Amino acid sequence: MDHSGHGSGMNMDLPPFTLSRGLEFSPDLFFLVGCVLALALYGWGLVRLRRRGDGWPVGRTVFFTFGVLSVALVMCTKLNDYGMVMFSVHMVQHMVISMLSPILLLLGAPVTLALRALPVAGRGNRKGPREVLLMLLHSRYMKIVTHPAFTIPLFIASLYALYFTPVFDFLMESKPGHLGMMVHFLAVGLVFFWPIMGVDPGPHRPGYVMRMLELFAGMPFHAFFGIALMMATQPMIGTYANPPASLGIDALSDQNAAGGIAWAFSEIPSVLVLIALVFQWYRSEQRVARRSDRAADRDGDQELVAYNAYLASLQARGR
Repeated sequence: MDHSGHGSGMNMDLPPFTLSRGLEFSPDLFFLVGCVLALALYGWGLVRLRRRGDGWPVGRTVFFTFGVLSVALVMCTKLNDYGMVMFSVHMVQHMVISMLSPILLLLGAPVTLALRALPVAGRGNRKGPREVLLMLLHSRYMKIVTHPAFTIPLFIASLYALYFTPVFDFLMESKPGHLGMMVHFLAVGLVFFWPIMGVDPGPHRPGYVMRMLELFAGMPFHAFFGIALMMATQPMIGTYANPPASLGIDALSDQNAAGGIAWAFSEIPSVLVLIALVFQWYRSEQRVARRSDRAADRDGDQELVAYNAYLASLQARGR
């Protein structure tokens, strides 16, 4: 579908990186402030834990930092200007901010850090910051937005219902619209991968097999979306139907590249999440085994003694 209702501002013959900035509202500035604030709050939580003498895994800090930096890379650099006029670059932004950044951020366990670092309610106070966060985590709203029946259709609709309708062209007419789209992609990625990753506490804690099924229920649609773009014989997105001549690109070739990016990128998060799930599963089994060993040590391994006595009774009956 060629939605040609896009405004003429993005179709002007502009050289790369010369989109007007000035003092006007800028999405990259908004994301930059958000990234700095996210790192500052995470650092504050770490300082709170260290002052109490509590530890925090270094790996989680590394994952969260890289997650924030991945958002900054695609939204707070000149790459964002190219994304406004090149479909392939926009698709890189979309894939990173909706699939890679959420996984890295969730592996950083920010909710767990907040629950451990936030002050509890004082005497005479019903609710402190920690209690408010717990109330939000267990609220009916959170149960709905993190349920697979909601997250999987939302994850799929963020592709097809956005790109293949006039909504995309409408949002791309302005920088605030583009900003809102990217915030939406990030939020959808977070609520989709949150129950699957299972690092932070949440309303839904499915088993490992169910998490894998949820993961693979959504990923193929990204591949189909990419294939649809690659097989198209004409530009399907009005915003990118007439790229600036200074870029020296063909709209259809750029669309094919965008489809290839969407198709290839659907495999990367699947592998990352699958590795994380297998590792979590292994560690969970190890913890269960250790608990069983400790319980056996405490009761003198009575379960094994009882089982041996049962086998001895069967042998006596046979005789």
